Amino acid sequence: MLYPELFKQLESVRWNMDKDIPWDQFDASRLSEEQAQTVKMNAITEWAALPATEMFLRDNRDDSDFSAFMSVWFFEEQKHSLVLMEYLRRFRPDLVPTEAELHEVRFEFDPAPALETLMLHFCGEIRLNHWYRRAAEWHDEPVIKAIYETLARDEARHGGAYLRYMKRALQKFGDEAKAAFAKVGVLMASARRTAQALHPTNLHVNERLFPRDTIQSRLPDPEWLEAWLDKQIQFDAVWENKVVERILHNLSLLMERSFESVQELNRFRKEMTQKLAATAAAASAAGGPPGTQPA
Repeated sequence: MLYPELFKQLESVRWNMDKDIPWDQFDASRLSEEQAQTVKMNAITEWAALPATEMFLRDNRDDSDFSAFMSVWFFEEQKHSLVLMEYLRRFRPDLVPTEAELHEVRFEFDPAPALETLMLHFCGEIRLNHWYRRAAEWHDEPVIKAIYETLARDEARHGGAYLRYMKRALQKFGDEAKAAFAKVGVLMASARRTAQALHPTNLHVNERLFPRDTIQSRLPDPEWLEAWLDKQIQFDAVWENKVVERILHNLSLLMERSFESVQELNRFRKEMTQKLAATAAAASAAGGPPGTQPA
């Protein structure tokens, strides 16, 4: 099991909201109205760890190890929302999200393949780490800068934990896991080709509620994310390339095969898809279950 070791690792570096955030360094003159508004939007977005956890537990009922790890991930992600709300409570109490605004982002996600969801959230942690690092640079006020730097480190550690479960999945599921990880990797590393920010909170997850079935669509300002990325923290092509490079680098290590570009990863995805199809066809011809070889 990975959970006991991951628990110890994350416990050893866990920060304390009272002692490790420099609340006494707050400088009101360095916090603009638009900056304060974005803190509120991110506080609500982080609350979406609640429905995400419910999704993970539902779709991983056969995996008690990973489900146990969710107790750590959920605690730390909800703490992100809490520290952003504490910042507002102390310094901009008029902007503290209401319970109704928080509850609006709690809705059921449609079931999805567990391997693809794992890869999706691994990529999401990488992206959010870079978003928060850029946000820390954009802000002038010392306390919120420190908070975003703290959250960015958490997201990096969470990505590392997900990577451990991805390595385990390769051992258990082989080519099926490779195909799933490559498929989602191509999607999440192709943000420059899409009009929307590629993060789990910005993807459609409930067909019945479409188009209000993304986390971002249910925020008080559904358009804020694009403005935050493009006009405020200016998450430009240089930063996007950093995200893509991290995704490709980690997949290269995971698959033991070099991926220098999304195109190379896509070719690998096609290879895995064809290999799985051939294996299934051979098993069908032999009258056995998928994944078996004919005698």
